[in-house]
Amino acid sequence: MAPDLAIEIADSSLVDDLGTKRMIYEELGVSEYWVVDVQKAQVIAFKIIANRGSERLTESHVLPGLKVALLEEGLRRSRQTDNTEVGNWFLEEVRGNRQ
Repeated sequence: MAPDLAIEIADSSLVDDLGTKRMIYEELGVSEYWVVDVQKAQVIAFKIIANRGSERLTESHVLPGLKVALLEEGLRRSRQTDNTEVGNWFLEEVRGNRQ
């Protein structure tokens, strides 16, 4: 059984992660696939559509309500501040979106 979510961290492998690896995850039937571009602090998220490939997402379907922009903001913050502070900020943001 395929996982619901697969995440690749791309530093020097971005082209492979967006091309070959994405096709592999499509074939495996993974529900959602994210590529984290370390250089640009960007998350490129895809929803895998059975027998039709994939399409870009701005909000996770596997983790409802989680916006890709929030993940990217967390990545940017992690370059400038302590990970504990970023984690606390992220939890507050997620909690705020649920209320």
